[in-house]
Amino acid sequence: MFACCSHIIQNKRSYSEANNVVKELQRAIDHQQHVQIIYLGQEGQTTMRTLRPLEVVGDRLKAYCLTRKAPRVFVIDNILAVAPVVSSRAV
Repeated sequence: MFACCSHIIQNKRSYSEANNVVKELQRAIDHQQHVQIIYLGQEGQTTMRTLRPLEVVGDRLKAYCLTRKAPRVFVIDNILAVAPVVSSRAV
């Protein structure tokens, strides 16, 4: 699902990479889809979270974190990877 993102941790993300993250988040908001992210926390640890993105405000993402079961605000620059959640239910 996620490509290795260690290079992103070591190097500052380019503008186009950051812009792609915002576009993916906005697409999820527009279509009311959940996403999984890899997030770089305040103390340098990485975590995988499942979110329901709600709003992009400046350099922040407001979302409901399904992992923590609470609303959260994420710094977009600290989102190392984003991928849509694909439902595994049969139709």
